[in-house]
Amino acid sequence: MNYRVITVNREFGSGGGRIAQTIAEWLGWKLLDRDIIDAIAYAAHVDSSVVQHYDEHVDSWLKRINQQAMRSAALAAGLELGEHSVFDCDEMVKISRKIIEQAYIEGNCVIVGRGGQCILQHKPDVYHVFIYAPYLDRLERLRPRLDKGVHAEQRIRIVDEERAKYMQQYYGKNWCNPHLYDLMISSRPDEDFTARAILYAMNGEVGAEIREQRSEISS
Repeated sequence: MNYRVITVNREFGSGGGRIAQTIAEWLGWKLLDRDIIDAIAYAAHVDSSVVQHYDEHVDSWLKRINQQAMRSAALAAGLELGEHSVFDCDEMVKISRKIIEQAYIEGNCVIVGRGGQCILQHKPDVYHVFIYAPYLDRLERLRPRLDKGVHAEQRIRIVDEERAKYMQQYYGKNWCNPHLYDLMISSRPDEDFTARAILYAMNGEVGAEIREQRSEISS
């Protein structure tokens, strides 16, 4: 199969974002990660920090009720809401879908998160990957990156729960459902090794280089 797009989903702290970036660089493809946030901000006419706040999140039930009440009050008053008058998680998902669908049409890109594995699930030329890592490895990766006073254990729990709720709310899927992915792989022991393993798996071959690395690790 000649794949044109890769979607990468990842546990928080697994290094999945960096692995996706490495794959994109090796292939000479576009990386859609932070760029998705910037594109949504441009399309919705809001600051990128607002988009970042809603990224792969689900609004609370109370906030959703209040936003619906705002829309109803505006309509009752005879006011027309513009397409992006109320920017929330629902609006972000709609724009994300359009961006991901357009990215698929253009091809040669690596898409990180944002439901890409569901939006493009039935495209035969898209390869879907889920990256995970042992809990202690995730803690070790995260602690140097987080601000002082932020508990890595708590951040892992919160971010993973948000990503799982996002998938369930908007796509009705279990985030870790193996049937959504062509490959589920641990990023242990090395991120570059994992990137190579993904590319070899996608191309249907193991290759001498990765066999040598496995021999070195096991020895």
